[in-house]
Amino acid sequence: MTRCLVIHPDLKDSDQRRTPELALDEAVSLALALDLDVVDKAVVRVTKPHAGMLFGEGKLAEFETRISDLDVDLVIVDGRVSPVQQRNLEKRWNVKLLDRTGLILEIFSDRAATREGVLQVDLAHLSYQKSRLVRSWTHLERQRGGLGFIGGPGETQIESDRRMLDEQIGRIKKQLGKVVKTRSLHRAARKKVPYPIVALVGYTNAGKSTLFNRLTGAHVLAKDMLFATLDPTMRGIELPTGRKIILSDTVGFISDLPTQLVAAFRATLEEVLDADLILHVRDIAHPETHTQSADVNDILDEIGISDAQREGMIEVWNKIDLLSEEQRAGLTKTADREDRIFAVSALSGEGLEALYSAIDAALQEPVFTEELELGFDQGKARAWLYSHNAVLNEDQTDSGYHLHLRWSEKTRNQFENLDV
Repeated sequence: MTRCLVIHPDLKDSDQRRTPELALDEAVSLALALDLDVVDKAVVRVTKPHAGMLFGEGKLAEFETRISDLDVDLVIVDGRVSPVQQRNLEKRWNVKLLDRTGLILEIFSDRAATREGVLQVDLAHLSYQKSRLVRSWTHLERQRGGLGFIGGPGETQIESDRRMLDEQIGRIKKQLGKVVKTRSLHRAARKKVPYPIVALVGYTNAGKSTLFNRLTGAHVLAKDMLFATLDPTMRGIELPTGRKIILSDTVGFISDLPTQLVAAFRATLEEVLDADLILHVRDIAHPETHTQSADVNDILDEIGISDAQREGMIEVWNKIDLLSEEQRAGLTKTADREDRIFAVSALSGEGLEALYSAIDAALQEPVFTEELELGFDQGKARAWLYSHNAVLNEDQTDSGYHLHLRWSEKTRNQFENLDV
């Protein structure tokens, strides 16, 4: 197992929301998600980042000794490390180094399961590698002679590597375009199904997959591990009222999510944009639950959820089973005063009945009555109306059926778009 040292740089002028110690704990959890053996960890106060090394000489020497004494194979720096800093630190400490972006990319590579997920991670990795070429691989900056034609003699090694990465990025984008087109077709097909989509979103490890499993009876990977879910999983379920919905579990959000991944996973997160209702699942027992909530809301804004989705969003305060009786009572009292906040335990099932009712109520649409004439040759249309519980009663006429309907605007639009 790879022996790992995790360092969180506490930058003096940083706008970091998280406390340094909890940020370090999260970084350690990220490392554990990759099955790394974390043998040491530290918060390092950085008053003024060194342009070439990030840390000052004292800390460099201190960690050099720690790395040697503990036989460390990998150093993780929980923050942004420039290509030059990465190269210099690796050379000084004689170990492989990953910054926060590189670490999250490794986890995504390890977890992605679907074809689209794998392609998205590959695209993000290549974009990241391309950024690492800038001023970092100076040992490759050697001319090979000649006139400098593309791909020919005269091209520096770094130019050759950059061109190769561009070609790979281009190929993956084409493949991803086909996969995304297929997903769009699936999404269009789902829109014809008269079931609303309910999306679970939240900070990674908030308990979304456990809640998904509890609600659907499915067996999605649900571990106390960051980024346990990377590919959206969708299941059809029936609420206690009889209403059928499609529940979608999505990748967990995280602070400082690499920009490459926000872009690369946009197609996956578009499942959220299509949702009729969003459930924001929060680990209410976490000491920084409010900070995590703010991070989630920032990413939701970045991917462009609508104002209506924002206003209708339900907050699910999960993991109340980890709280004391006094804390639980206080939270439950607060949640009871709010229309769109529900305190639950996905593990025990506590509070889920009220959540079911809230989901059902949130999906209720204004309905109206209307009369419609159908001919005898429109049997499929008549059957569709009955299957969607839109018919109050009907009278047979000489030419067909006179139907008394009670339906929503959405159901009427679906009926009008039927190919029958």
